[in-house]
Amino acid sequence: MPTIPSSEALEALGRYQRRRRGGLAVLIAAFFGLIAFSGSLQDELTHERIESTGLVLILVGIGGRLWSILYIGGRKSAELVSTGPYSIMRNPLYFFSTIAAAGIGAQTGSVAVTIASALLCAAVFHIVALREERYLKSVLGAPYEDYLRRVPRFLPNPFLYRDQAEVTFTTRVFNLTLRDGLVFLAAIPFFELIEEGQENGLVPILFWLY
Repeated sequence: MPTIPSSEALEALGRYQRRRRGGLAVLIAAFFGLIAFSGSLQDELTHERIESTGLVLILVGIGGRLWSILYIGGRKSAELVSTGPYSIMRNPLYFFSTIAAAGIGAQTGSVAVTIASALLCAAVFHIVALREERYLKSVLGAPYEDYLRRVPRFLPNPFLYRDQAEVTFTTRVFNLTLRDGLVFLAAIPFFELIEEGQENGLVPILFWLY
């Protein structure tokens, strides 16, 4: 039988999620801080194409995160959500965040950084998802364990898709997700400034990447 999460349990999970977001932000900032001193070995046309592909990935990531939050609406720790994006994968917010992270990496014009950004983000979210699953098993019980068996953790299976006629969501959570998504777009002018600084000799290039 699923149990109603106590206020202490919800508070503990909330603290963990805040620490997770803070730790992830620091890790990503350190990674891209290092990458800011790298140069791309791609020719100019390929460089521009990688950047353009990255913009598409960022927009897909933002759109996917908003799609996901419409269904979860702040209810993740209180009830099982298994429709919409949650019917084809258990962690669509993490999946689309990883896509957006790849798009940010692509703003360097480097395929290696694009792939490394996605892998780093996916690895961190994998650890986070395991922690959250242990908590949700104790709260949601057998229905959630059945959900774990049916639906993949990270990579979507579109054949499992099912939907519902209406969804409700918390506007505050939606607005926060939108705000976080816009932060991804800030990577575009950031790396443009880095490239300009490198061209003018203001930012040193310490290593080169494909």
